[in-house]
Amino acid sequence: MDVTKTVDSEYWKRVDAMTIAERVSRAEGLLAWARGFIARQILEERGPLGKERLKWEVALRQYGADPIARSLIEGIRARVSD
Repeated sequence: MDVTKTVDSEYWKRVDAMTIAERVSRAEGLLAWARGFIARQILEERGPLGKERLKWEVALRQYGADPIARSLIEGIRARVSD
């Protein structure tokens, strides 16, 4: 018996059984976890930051690979007092 295949099969069976609302809620939770993880990394690297500054630093880390998003985020970040 291949345990990995069994676990994978069970995972997808449970995901398929979710309602759309449950799937969206799950995705929202995962995104919130990811933002929190990135925020903790930034704080560890740079030390304390204001809430607004941290929000835009997280956004830059998440979406900075896109040149348009980077430009917009950097413009907003430059106006944040802290």
